[in-house]
Amino acid sequence: MSAVSKISPQHTRAWWKEAVVYQIYPASFADSNSDGVGDLNGIISKLDYLKDLGVNVLWLSPIYRSPQADMGYDIADYEDIDPRYGTLGDWDNLLKGAHERGMKLMMDLVVNHTSDEHDWFIQSKSSKQNPKRDWYIWRPPRYDENGNRKPPNNWKSIFEGSAWQYDEATDEYYLHLYLDKQPDLNWDNPEVREAVFSLMNFWLSRGCDGFRMDVINLISKVEGLPDVPVTDPTQEYQMASPMYVNGPHVHEYIKEMNLRVLSKYDLITVGEAPFTYTTTGLAAFVLPANLELNMVFQFQVVEIDNSDEGVEGSAPLKYREWQLPELKAIINKWQNLLLDDGFWNAVFIENHDQARSVSRYGDDSPKWRSASAKLIAMMQITQAGTLYVYQGEEIGTKNFAGWPIEEYKDVATQNYYKRVLKERRAEQGKEDVDMSDVLYGCQRKARDHARTPVQWDASPHGGFTDGTPWMRVNDDYKEWNVAVELKDPGSVLAFWKQALSVRKQNDVLIYGDYHLLSPDDEKVFAYTRSLGSSSVLVLLNFGADEVQYSIEEVPQFVGAQLLLGNYEDGTQEHATEKTKLRGWEGKIFIR
Repeated sequence: MSAVSKISPQHTRAWWKEAVVYQIYPASFADSNSDGVGDLNGIISKLDYLKDLGVNVLWLSPIYRSPQADMGYDIADYEDIDPRYGTLGDWDNLLKGAHERGMKLMMDLVVNHTSDEHDWFIQSKSSKQNPKRDWYIWRPPRYDENGNRKPPNNWKSIFEGSAWQYDEATDEYYLHLYLDKQPDLNWDNPEVREAVFSLMNFWLSRGCDGFRMDVINLISKVEGLPDVPVTDPTQEYQMASPMYVNGPHVHEYIKEMNLRVLSKYDLITVGEAPFTYTTTGLAAFVLPANLELNMVFQFQVVEIDNSDEGVEGSAPLKYREWQLPELKAIINKWQNLLLDDGFWNAVFIENHDQARSVSRYGDDSPKWRSASAKLIAMMQITQAGTLYVYQGEEIGTKNFAGWPIEEYKDVATQNYYKRVLKERRAEQGKEDVDMSDVLYGCQRKARDHARTPVQWDASPHGGFTDGTPWMRVNDDYKEWNVAVELKDPGSVLAFWKQALSVRKQNDVLIYGDYHLLSPDDEKVFAYTRSLGSSSVLVLLNFGADEVQYSIEEVPQFVGAQLLLGNYEDGTQEHATEKTKLRGWEGKIFIR
């Protein structure tokens, strides 16, 4: 186990707190065998690139054997690698290569649900008497006054439609919060928990260094599975998050996981906790005294542009304009949450479920793309918490533009589009209805923007594959790619390398106290970080217009030295009472 050392009254040092975690979406990272799908050997070929970037931990999105109904988040065998990605031997080689370079490897643990093709579910479905019947959540039908069969309750699947799928052979429904090919496990059954702990030990004994836990806060459902109150009378099925988010036994089960498995290793653990918008709801997973997880992802920053039509999470692809003070308030809340109790943040702005940050929070026009991508990097490297970087973020990858709905691969996007199209055709009584607003939302926010292949160079398909890629490469790959940026000292990639190095050299950026300045300023995001005798002032201009910012709130920073800036000319090496910030300019001063 790690030795415990205090770096401040609130924080103890830990390797996983100081780590830079790089998320790899394997299908889109690098293809070594020309079949158009990224694979483990492709990742191995890029280990030196990742080490040079400043990465400490590689997080792999699911690579287990899977029918790929939801890009591997539907797992048919937890103890084998899907052939599209390679073999267990390839995984062993990847682990060895990472460890030889001083990097660690974490796996994606998806145990709220399995694939309907997993042997557990095949047995469970085979008969009501099967010993694994109770490994999943089965319920008999309901019938209306006319004798029509109905699902057991009115819960809506997160991916549209009912959250229940009927099985004719046994005349019961099974619960699936996501796709019907992703039946939910019954965590109330101790045999299920035992099986999960066993599969975790399989990977840990093989050398895995930690887990990211998919939708881990959904594993415990409300007793009795009652109807959820109707919030959208136009829909037969209702968003049911109150019935399964942070449910009655979730902390009991994760404490058991920690006791039985996690506590026996020196790991990095991070939980994905969607649909949770209260600090207390998330903190309980993280506080050291609770003995659960190292940290969880909170989604308020990446859902700031959601328009939820009255229910949180109901319309993730409907875009809403947001203002900078909203972003400041969210970050300030989490940066200052329960510090005395040891709460620790997971800092991220991109992942496989989020559109590209330069397109959502910055300005991806040719003039401002580079500067705003660098500014977003500065915002992240100056926050307390473990830093997560998503593949392609380090080169300023932007959303693709102008693709028709047929080119979107993601099942969540397709289901949402089909649902709205069906509703509009019914409402308007015609086939040809206007869907431009839905396409606009997809263009801004769809998950597919994160899943286009990495743009390695200017060769066909961005150097991702010699074959036909499973998904089209972003059209700008010839001008915007890793090879070009490696040669350009002013590139987004070069800046990320510098920024990560600055973060690692300054404990104040990882562990320091966070103090927000000018919370209502609609153009400049300003804050300080302080740890012992070291203090940092961060000034970020979130817009194309030049602004003057007065540091009268923190006069002690007059004369402070410039630590990092995203303009190459190096003007203003020291802070002054009034600081000029050009379009999308960021400056970090240290004293």
